[in-house]
Amino acid sequence: MARALGQPTQVMGVINLTPDSFSDGGRFRSPDQALRQARKLVKAGVGILDLGAQSTRPGAEDVGGVEELNRLLPSLQTIRSAFPPGLGQPLISVDTYRACVAQRAIEAGADWINDISGGVRDPDLLAVVAAADCPYVLMHSRGDSHSMDSLTDYGPEGVIAGVLRELRHATERALAAGIRPERLIWDPGLGFAKTTEQNLELLQGLEQLKVDGIPLLVGPSRKRFIGAVLDEPRPKARLWGTAAVVARCVAAGVDVVRVHDGAAIVQVARMADALWA
Repeated sequence: MARALGQPTQVMGVINLTPDSFSDGGRFRSPDQALRQARKLVKAGVGILDLGAQSTRPGAEDVGGVEELNRLLPSLQTIRSAFPPGLGQPLISVDTYRACVAQRAIEAGADWINDISGGVRDPDLLAVVAAADCPYVLMHSRGDSHSMDSLTDYGPEGVIAGVLRELRHATERALAAGIRPERLIWDPGLGFAKTTEQNLELLQGLEQLKVDGIPLLVGPSRKRFIGAVLDEPRPKARLWGTAAVVARCVAAGVDVVRVHDGAAIVQVARMADALWA
Protein backbone atom coordinates (compact mmCIF):
# COMPACT_ATOMS: atom_id res chain seq x y z
CA MET A 1 0.00 0.00 0.00
CA ALA A 2 2.94 2.35 -0.54
CA ARG A 3 1.69 5.67 -1.82
CA ALA A 4 2.12 5.99 -5.58
CA LEU A 5 2.70 9.31 -7.29
CA GLY A 6 -0.50 11.33 -7.13
CA GLN A 7 -2.19 9.23 -4.46
CA PRO A 8 -3.38 11.12 -1.38
CA THR A 9 -1.78 10.75 2.02
CA GLN A 10 -4.03 8.59 4.20
CA VAL A 11 -5.20 10.01 7.52
CA MET A 12 -5.68 7.60 10.44
CA GLY A 13 -7.92 8.91 13.21
CA VAL A 14 -7.26 7.92 16.81
CA ILE A 15 -10.11 6.70 19.04
CA ASN A 16 -8.79 6.00 22.54
CA LEU A 17 -11.07 3.69 24.53
CA THR A 18 -9.13 4.32 27.72
CA PRO A 19 -9.51 6.47 30.84
CA ASP A 20 -5.84 7.46 30.93
CA SER A 21 -4.56 8.29 27.43
CA PHE A 22 -2.37 11.37 27.49
CA SER A 23 -4.62 13.79 25.61
CA ASP A 24 -8.17 12.45 25.45
CA GLY A 25 -8.48 9.72 28.07
CA GLY A 26 -12.06 8.99 29.09
CA ARG A 27 -13.77 10.81 26.22
CA PHE A 28 -14.74 7.73 24.19
CA ARG A 29 -15.09 4.96 26.76
CA SER A 30 -18.66 3.93 25.84
CA PRO A 31 -19.59 2.41 22.47
CA ASP A 32 -21.96 5.31 21.76
CA GLN A 33 -19.22 7.87 22.41
CA ALA A 34 -16.76 5.92 20.27
CA LEU A 35 -19.26 5.63 17.42
CA ARG A 36 -20.01 9.36 17.50
CA GLN A 37 -16.30 10.07 17.20
CA ALA A 38 -15.93 7.51 14.41
CA ARG A 39 -18.76 9.14 12.45
CA LYS A 40 -17.20 12.58 12.99
CA LEU A 41 -13.81 11.38 11.73
CA VAL A 42 -15.22 9.58 8.70
CA LYS A 43 -17.35 12.59 7.75
CA ALA A 44 -14.19 14.71 7.85
CA GLY A 45 -12.46 12.39 5.38
CA VAL A 46 -10.48 10.10 7.67
CA GLY A 47 -10.02 6.73 5.96
CA ILE A 48 -8.63 4.61 8.81
CA LEU A 49 -9.94 4.44 12.39
CA ASP A 50 -7.42 3.32 15.01
CA LEU A 51 -8.97 1.94 18.19
CA GLY A 52 -6.82 1.55 21.30
CA ALA A 53 -7.84 0.14 24.68
CA GLN A 54 -4.44 0.11 26.41
CA SER A 55 -2.69 3.41 27.02
CA THR A 56 0.96 3.44 25.94
CA ARG A 57 1.91 6.90 27.21
CA PRO A 58 5.00 7.14 29.45
CA GLY A 59 4.13 5.78 32.89
CA ALA A 60 0.89 4.07 31.81
CA GLU A 61 -0.12 0.93 33.69
CA ASP A 62 -0.55 -2.37 31.85
CA VAL A 63 -4.21 -3.32 32.38
CA GLY A 64 -3.96 -6.89 31.06
CA GLY A 65 -5.65 -8.63 28.16
CA VAL A 66 -9.03 -9.21 29.81
CA GLU A 67 -9.56 -5.54 30.63
CA GLU A 68 -8.22 -4.45 27.24
CA LEU A 69 -10.78 -6.69 25.52
CA ASN A 70 -13.57 -5.48 27.81
CA ARG A 71 -12.81 -1.93 26.73
CA LEU A 72 -12.25 -2.72 23.06
CA LEU A 73 -14.80 -5.24 21.81
CA PRO A 74 -18.10 -3.40 22.45
CA SER A 75 -16.90 -0.28 20.63
CA LEU A 76 -15.19 -2.21 17.85
CA GLN A 77 -18.34 -4.25 17.21
CA THR A 78 -20.53 -1.13 17.27
CA ILE A 79 -18.30 0.77 14.84
CA ARG A 80 -17.92 -2.24 12.53
CA SER A 81 -21.70 -2.63 12.41
CA ALA A 82 -22.09 1.02 11.48
CA PHE A 83 -19.34 0.80 8.86
CA PRO A 84 -19.44 -2.72 7.37
CA PRO A 85 -16.47 -3.76 5.23
CA GLY A 86 -16.71 -2.59 1.66
CA LEU A 87 -15.64 -0.07 -0.93
CA GLY A 88 -15.75 3.46 0.42
CA GLN A 89 -15.95 2.37 4.03
CA PRO A 90 -13.23 3.22 6.57
CA LEU A 91 -10.68 0.62 7.55
CA ILE A 92 -10.53 -0.27 11.23
CA SER A 93 -7.15 -0.68 12.92
CA VAL A 94 -6.66 -1.97 16.45
CA ASP A 95 -3.74 -0.66 18.47
CA THR A 96 -2.51 -3.59 20.59
CA TYR A 97 0.62 -5.56 21.36
CA ARG A 98 -1.21 -8.64 22.69
CA ALA A 99 -1.87 -11.74 20.59
CA CYS A 100 -5.12 -12.55 22.40
CA VAL A 101 -6.47 -9.06 21.75
CA ALA A 102 -5.37 -9.08 18.12
CA GLN A 103 -7.07 -12.44 17.55
CA ARG A 104 -10.39 -11.34 19.02
CA ALA A 105 -10.19 -7.98 17.24
CA ILE A 106 -9.70 -9.62 13.85
CA GLU A 107 -12.60 -11.98 14.56
CA ALA A 108 -14.74 -8.91 15.39
CA GLY A 109 -13.92 -7.27 12.07
CA ALA A 110 -10.67 -5.32 12.50
CA ASP A 111 -8.78 -4.81 9.23
CA TRP A 112 -5.33 -3.88 10.58
CA ILE A 113 -3.23 -4.56 13.65
CA ASN A 114 -1.11 -1.65 14.90
CA ASP A 115 1.60 -2.96 17.25
CA ILE A 116 3.68 -0.40 19.14
CA SER A 117 6.13 -3.12 20.23
CA GLY A 118 6.96 -4.49 16.79
CA GLY A 119 6.25 -8.03 17.97
CA VAL A 120 8.54 -7.84 21.00
CA ARG A 121 6.05 -7.60 23.88
CA ASP A 122 4.08 -10.66 22.70
CA PRO A 123 5.81 -12.58 19.88
CA ASP A 124 2.70 -14.77 19.43
CA LEU A 125 0.99 -11.73 17.90
CA LEU A 126 3.08 -12.19 14.75
CA ALA A 127 1.56 -15.63 14.12
CA VAL A 128 -1.94 -14.20 14.60
CA VAL A 129 -1.29 -11.52 12.00
CA ALA A 130 0.29 -14.02 9.60
CA ALA A 131 -2.74 -16.33 9.85
CA ALA A 132 -5.14 -13.43 9.27
CA ASP A 133 -2.98 -12.07 6.41
CA CYS A 134 -3.90 -8.53 7.40
CA PRO A 135 -1.86 -5.31 7.27
CA TYR A 136 0.52 -4.97 10.22
CA VAL A 137 1.91 -1.68 11.51
CA LEU A 138 5.30 -2.51 12.98
CA MET A 139 6.43 0.34 15.20
CA HIS A 140 9.89 1.06 16.53
CA SER A 141 10.08 1.26 20.31
CA ARG A 142 12.30 0.20 23.18
CA GLY A 143 11.28 -1.03 26.61
CA ASP A 144 7.80 -0.26 27.91
CA SER A 145 5.85 2.70 29.27
CA HIS A 146 7.97 2.76 32.42
CA SER A 147 11.42 2.29 30.88
CA MET A 148 11.38 3.85 27.42
CA ASP A 149 12.46 7.33 28.52
CA SER A 150 15.72 5.82 29.82
CA LEU A 151 16.50 4.00 26.54
CA THR A 152 17.33 6.91 24.24
CA ASP A 153 21.04 6.18 23.68
CA TYR A 154 21.56 5.25 20.03
CA GLY A 155 25.33 5.38 20.24
CA PRO A 156 27.61 6.62 17.47
CA GLU A 157 25.29 5.43 14.68
CA GLY A 158 22.65 7.99 15.70
CA VAL A 159 18.89 7.75 15.94
CA ILE A 160 18.04 7.44 12.23
CA ALA A 161 20.45 4.59 11.55
CA GLY A 162 19.53 2.97 14.86
CA VAL A 163 15.79 3.07 14.19
CA LEU A 164 16.29 1.77 10.64
CA ARG A 165 18.47 -1.09 11.85
CA GLU A 166 16.01 -2.08 14.57
CA LEU A 167 13.02 -1.85 12.21
CA ARG A 168 14.82 -4.16 9.79
CA HIS A 169 15.55 -6.62 12.59
CA ALA A 170 11.90 -6.60 13.67
CA THR A 171 10.87 -7.07 10.04
CA GLU A 172 13.03 -10.21 9.83
CA ARG A 173 11.14 -11.64 12.81
CA ALA A 174 7.79 -10.75 11.24
CA LEU A 175 8.70 -12.37 7.93
CA ALA A 176 10.00 -15.47 9.70
CA ALA A 177 6.61 -15.74 11.43
CA GLY A 178 4.89 -15.82 8.04
CA ILE A 179 3.77 -12.21 7.58
CA ARG A 180 3.95 -11.33 3.90
CA PRO A 181 6.23 -8.36 3.12
CA GLU A 182 3.45 -6.50 1.31
CA ARG A 183 1.44 -6.49 4.55
CA LEU A 184 4.07 -4.54 6.50
CA ILE A 185 3.90 -0.85 7.39
CA TRP A 186 6.70 0.81 9.37
CA ASP A 187 6.22 3.39 12.10
CA PRO A 188 9.39 5.09 13.43
CA GLY A 189 7.74 5.54 16.84
CA LEU A 190 7.94 9.25 17.53
CA GLY A 191 8.12 9.81 21.27
CA PHE A 192 8.96 6.19 22.12
CA ALA A 193 12.51 6.02 23.50
CA LYS A 194 13.42 9.28 21.75
CA THR A 195 14.32 12.72 23.07
CA THR A 196 12.87 15.89 21.59
CA GLU A 197 16.03 16.38 19.54
CA GLN A 198 15.92 12.78 18.29
CA ASN A 199 12.28 13.11 17.24
CA LEU A 200 13.15 16.21 15.24
CA GLU A 201 16.13 14.45 13.66
CA LEU A 202 13.92 11.52 12.63
CA LEU A 203 11.42 13.88 11.03
CA GLN A 204 14.18 15.73 9.19
CA GLY A 205 15.48 12.40 7.85
CA LEU A 206 12.23 10.59 7.04
CA GLU A 207 13.34 9.90 3.48
CA GLN A 208 16.08 7.64 4.85
CA LEU A 209 13.42 5.40 6.41
CA LYS A 210 11.78 4.82 3.01
CA VAL A 211 14.81 3.29 1.31
CA ASP A 212 13.51 -0.29 1.75
CA GLY A 213 10.23 0.54 0.01
CA ILE A 214 8.05 -0.35 3.01
CA PRO A 215 5.10 2.03 3.52
CA LEU A 216 5.60 4.48 6.35
CA LEU A 217 3.13 5.59 9.02
CA VAL A 218 3.99 8.48 11.34
CA GLY A 219 2.06 9.43 14.49
CA PRO A 220 3.05 12.93 15.68
CA SER A 221 -0.30 13.99 17.08
CA ARG A 222 -0.15 16.25 20.17
CA LYS A 223 3.06 14.59 21.33
CA ARG A 224 5.38 15.77 24.06
CA PHE A 225 8.20 16.82 21.73
CA ILE A 226 5.81 19.25 20.00
CA GLY A 227 4.94 20.66 23.41
CA ALA A 228 8.62 21.05 24.18
CA VAL A 229 9.33 22.96 20.96
CA LEU A 230 6.27 25.21 21.37
CA ASP A 231 6.49 25.53 25.16
CA GLU A 232 2.91 24.25 25.22
CA PRO A 233 2.07 21.89 28.10
CA ARG A 234 -1.54 21.28 26.98
CA PRO A 235 -1.75 18.37 24.51
CA LYS A 236 -4.97 19.60 22.90
CA ALA A 237 -3.34 22.98 22.18
CA ARG A 238 -0.66 21.37 19.98
CA LEU A 239 -2.75 21.21 16.81
CA TRP A 240 -0.69 23.71 14.83
CA GLY A 241 2.57 22.02 15.77
CA THR A 242 1.03 18.71 14.72
CA ALA A 243 -0.06 20.29 11.44
CA ALA A 244 3.50 21.43 10.71
CA VAL A 245 4.82 17.93 11.31
CA VAL A 246 2.13 16.43 9.08
CA ALA A 247 3.11 18.79 6.26
CA ARG A 248 6.71 17.62 6.64
CA CYS A 249 5.52 13.99 6.52
CA VAL A 250 3.63 14.59 3.29
CA ALA A 251 6.65 16.29 1.72
CA ALA A 252 8.75 13.24 2.65
CA GLY A 253 6.30 10.79 1.06
CA VAL A 254 4.88 9.29 4.25
CA ASP A 255 1.90 7.08 3.42
CA VAL A 256 -0.25 7.43 6.57
CA VAL A 257 -0.38 10.02 9.34
CA ARG A 258 -2.01 9.06 12.66
CA VAL A 259 -3.75 11.96 14.42
CA HIS A 260 -6.46 12.98 16.90
CA ASP A 261 -7.72 16.13 15.12
CA GLY A 262 -9.17 14.47 12.05
CA ALA A 263 -10.98 17.32 10.29
CA ALA A 264 -8.13 19.81 10.57
CA ILE A 265 -5.43 17.34 9.58
CA VAL A 266 -7.37 16.04 6.58
CA GLN A 267 -7.29 19.60 5.26
CA VAL A 268 -3.59 19.96 6.06
CA ALA A 269 -2.81 16.68 4.28
CA ARG A 270 -4.87 17.59 1.21
CA MET A 271 -3.17 20.95 0.85
CA ALA A 272 0.26 19.45 1.43
CA ASP A 273 -0.49 16.75 -1.15
CA ALA A 274 -1.34 19.46 -3.67
CA LEU A 275 1.99 21.14 -2.96
CA TRP A 276 4.30 18.11 -2.83
CA ALA A 277 2.70 14.92 -4.16
